[in-house]
Amino acid sequence: MSRPTRRLASALSAFAVVALLATACSELTTDNTLTAQDGQSFDLSPQQSGRITTAKVDSIAAELPAAIRDSGTLRVTGTVGTTPPLAFYATDNATVIGSEVDFAHLIGDVLGLKVVRTNGDWAQNFVKIDSNQVDLFVNNVTVTEERKEKYDFATYRLDNLALEVPKDSTWTYKDRKDIAGKKIGVSSGTNQEQLLVDWNAQNVAEGREPAQIFYYQNAADYYLALSSKRIDGYLGPNPSAVFHVASKKETKIIATYSGAGDALQGEIAVLTKKGNGVIKAVNDALNHVIANGDYKKVLDRWGLDNEGVKNSVINPPGLPKKS
Repeated sequence: MSRPTRRLASALSAFAVVALLATACSELTTDNTLTAQDGQSFDLSPQQSGRITTAKVDSIAAELPAAIRDSGTLRVTGTVGTTPPLAFYATDNATVIGSEVDFAHLIGDVLGLKVVRTNGDWAQNFVKIDSNQVDLFVNNVTVTEERKEKYDFATYRLDNLALEVPKDSTWTYKDRKDIAGKKIGVSSGTNQEQLLVDWNAQNVAEGREPAQIFYYQNAADYYLALSSKRIDGYLGPNPSAVFHVASKKETKIIATYSGAGDALQGEIAVLTKKGNGVIKAVNDALNHVIANGDYKKVLDRWGLDNEGVKNSVINPPGLPKKS
């Protein structure tokens, strides 16, 4: 895709999310504050004056490699979606805001560094880490055993997925057997895609029809597919699904899952290149803001209080390798 086309696509995606939010919720006020049906308010402004900040901790900052300390910046990459609250465009259609952005800034505050964020698609973010273009990938990244071979992780959120369906759907979900023959949307290259593929394999082995998997890369497309009944459901991050259900009231969640599968609670983590000397400082920064309460303020700000962790852990057990 050419650069002008990429810019146009970004602008259209940004326009789509603002239009979605404006029509989805009870009110989008002139000060760029959105109020969802459940009363939760979201600051959609590019200024983000309500962003949670915290003080530098010299002893934690000193744990970073000298090159990063001396640069004065923390280079962060992520993927921009079109549904709050993770990472999305503000009302200026240019500034990326959301919970994942706030967590990156909170880490930067403790380390005394200015966060410089760049955006890429899912695969590009890993390339940026591999080539040392950035220090951290902070954007709903699940810990997996395969990724742990190349990267270090420091956890900061539970990884929960949600199966979202049209509000008038009569689909009753009990377990993965119930996806047989269904049309299910998912984003490519994600752990939720892997779960669907694994469930299909198990169902086929037991003589059931596989689910048809449809791939989407932005919210406008998969919500249109849901509303038009082209798909029976969409499996994606629980935070986005919860926000969409609360605001639009056109869909419902019929099941939630750990992002790591049935045997393990998945966790979302900051990702960095393995062995680069960064992860301990990030881990200590996260545990510091968990202890001082600023971490919870970010969770509350974006309606993620049910996905908080008690402490950040380096390289915990992750989603098993693909068979």
